Amino acid sequence: MEKSDRFDAAQSSEGRYRLLVEAITDYAIYMLDRDGHVTSWNPGAKRFKGYEAEEIIGHHFSTFYTETEREQKVPALALEEAERTGRFEREGWRVRKDGTQFWAHVIIDAIRSPKGELVGFAKITRDLTERRAAEAKLRESEQQFRLMVQSVTDYAIYMLDVEGNVASWNAGAQRIKGYAPEEIIGRHFSNFYTEEDRAAGLPRTGLQTASRDGRWEHEGQRVRKDGTRFWAHVVIDAIRDDDGKLVGFAKVTRDITERREAEAALQAAQGTMIRSQKLEAIGQLTGGVAHDFNNLLQVISGNLQLLRKDIAGNARAEMRVQNALGGVARGSKLASQLLAFARRQPLEPRVVNAGRLIKNMDEMLRRALGGEIEVETVVAGGLWNSLIDPDQLENAVLNLAINARDAMNGEGRLTIEASNAFLDDEYVRQHDELSAGQYVMIAVTDTGTGIPPDILERVYEPFFTTKAEDKGTGLGLAMVYGFLKQSGGHVKIYSEVGAGTTVKLYFPREMASEDTLVGAPTGEVQGGEETVLVVEDDDEVREVAVSMLTELGYRVVKARDAASALVVVDSGIPIDLIFTDVMMPGSLRSPDFARKAKERLPNVAVLFTSGYTQNAIVHGGRLDPGVELLAKPYTREALARKIRHLLANQAQRRVAQGSQHSANEKSFKDATVLLVEDDDLIRLTTTEMLNDLGCNVKEASTAQEALKILDEHPVDILLTDVGLLGVSGLELARNVYARRPDLCLVLATGDSGLKSEAARLGAILVVKPYTPKSLRQGLEQAMNKRR
Repeated sequence: MEKSDRFDAAQSSEGRYRLLVEAITDYAIYMLDRDGHVTSWNPGAKRFKGYEAEEIIGHHFSTFYTETEREQKVPALALEEAERTGRFEREGWRVRKDGTQFWAHVIIDAIRSPKGELVGFAKITRDLTERRAAEAKLRESEQQFRLMVQSVTDYAIYMLDVEGNVASWNAGAQRIKGYAPEEIIGRHFSNFYTEEDRAAGLPRTGLQTASRDGRWEHEGQRVRKDGTRFWAHVVIDAIRDDDGKLVGFAKVTRDITERREAEAALQAAQGTMIRSQKLEAIGQLTGGVAHDFNNLLQVISGNLQLLRKDIAGNARAEMRVQNALGGVARGSKLASQLLAFARRQPLEPRVVNAGRLIKNMDEMLRRALGGEIEVETVVAGGLWNSLIDPDQLENAVLNLAINARDAMNGEGRLTIEASNAFLDDEYVRQHDELSAGQYVMIAVTDTGTGIPPDILERVYEPFFTTKAEDKGTGLGLAMVYGFLKQSGGHVKIYSEVGAGTTVKLYFPREMASEDTLVGAPTGEVQGGEETVLVVEDDDEVREVAVSMLTELGYRVVKARDAASALVVVDSGIPIDLIFTDVMMPGSLRSPDFARKAKERLPNVAVLFTSGYTQNAIVHGGRLDPGVELLAKPYTREALARKIRHLLANQAQRRVAQGSQHSANEKSFKDATVLLVEDDDLIRLTTTEMLNDLGCNVKEASTAQEALKILDEHPVDILLTDVGLLGVSGLELARNVYARRPDLCLVLATGDSGLKSEAARLGAILVVKPYTPKSLRQGLEQAMNKRR
């Protein structure tokens, strides 16, 4: 090839190179001489830096640097490095013609001649402002994410490598699991699993599932650094790179212990509510059954008692009637247990010391349980008092003892304990209708067969029993349950199959002092000649009541419902006492009828009777104030005594309201009389009578108040009504006679059959209704007797 042809080709190659450089706009490509002056300028340089070629060629390239870098001689240092090493590469801020700055990536290459002499520099600059901003934003985002993850304390958020070793650790992980980062990073995450879960391969399953499916979610128990366990909700997500290669796992753990406990508490509460609703429904049913059953028992009992008089002297017939009455008594007890379960039995609560009552039961329990069962009674010192029905408490303990006897097959050990207890907020949250506070606890423990867990919750249901068909009614625990609920208490059963059972009874503490308990009244029953209105919807029950009252000498008027009875009252027939069933059909309720009757006949006495009171006259398990009730089935003796008591009190009120006190015929100015009467009106008017007689009067409405006055003040005469609420006046007189045999005793009552009892105490009996004259005579006799 000729020389001229090679020159033409070279010229063509150089032209193509120049065209290439001139076409580039994303890079500033230009030449510098040995001293750093610009010798060429492409369109990219013009676009980045804003200079036209004629404005910058010949100027030093340090023009593009910031003032600070020029002062630091950065441009000169760049050329020196390029000359020395052949290349200089950096990133930094550069300055445009208009003074704005941009972030540039700069390469300076040294250009040498074929002989190696430096002839200048080639400089390439790229504007990286947008990329730098994006990178800064990414770094900021990553930093914010890192701070966010580290700041989260409610979740453990950390990374695992592909083998399951901990690679990162946030504050939440440290709080929940107890490890500091340096203690756990690098260790396998299976350290957080229980021994049984590790043995079952659960950590490996979690990683395998996340690797295969991308995610694994699970709830279970995990272990903290200190060895304690907690419930955790765990999510493991697989992390893969852009090529899909597994590079590790992201793990998020949340402590759900409180949630699980709340769910368990909710389920327990729902179960309690369902059981409570079930028992309430059964209670409604059994209460209705008891009402009808008691009516039937009343018919049978009443007729048998009437028949007993007709067969007097026929020993064989008397025995059969007595056996039949025994059956009625057992039926009555059955109905009473049903009512107790239904919480419909009127209670007569007293302030009692349960420990003393249990100790007094010792002999009865030993007889009931037999000689093969060892009975131990343990009563803690300083036992608090409770406001409970003592008879029902005895029944409850006896029922539990008999259940224990059967569970031990007649041989074993029965322990009855009484102690003080406190039920806290945590305990009462798990039990419906229970308040936190101080309780008296009675525990009955046996060494019997125990109760299987699957039937433990059913033991309170009436007629449910684990005994053989002929060994029990299934009402014992039902009665105990109802009695405790009605008394504001609580019952809890603990049992282990083959080891025995403990039933704990909790009664609220009562701050008042203990009442003195009395026995049933004795003496021959009496009737009278007053007029009694009998109101009863059951024809047979009504006729039995009418027959009993007629036999006792009363004039009897009858009605089949409250509306008919009100018509009788409005007719003007003189009526002394209304004897009415509580639950009767019709629009007029018995309590409303009684109220209307007393509005028309202010001096009439009212006695309710029922086999099922519901909420008509009983609220909170107790009779409403001023209400008198005779529960069905009742005996002739109970009916006679109750009516005489009410009529005597009513007669006393009439005397009190209408009496014009006579002048004082004999002075009692030196005598101090303690008057004990629970009827406000009778107490008021009797006080006036005593004042007119010249007595100094101190008043009390209960036996407890009377005993306190006797302890604190000198008293000459005790005048007490026999039929006091709570501790009777008769028992009060016995107590006072034992403590103060010198004190004059006067008993006021409508039952003259108590004369023999009064005589044993050296007391004078004043029969209600008494007048100022008969009262004065009674006081004189009492004082003369003591002289």
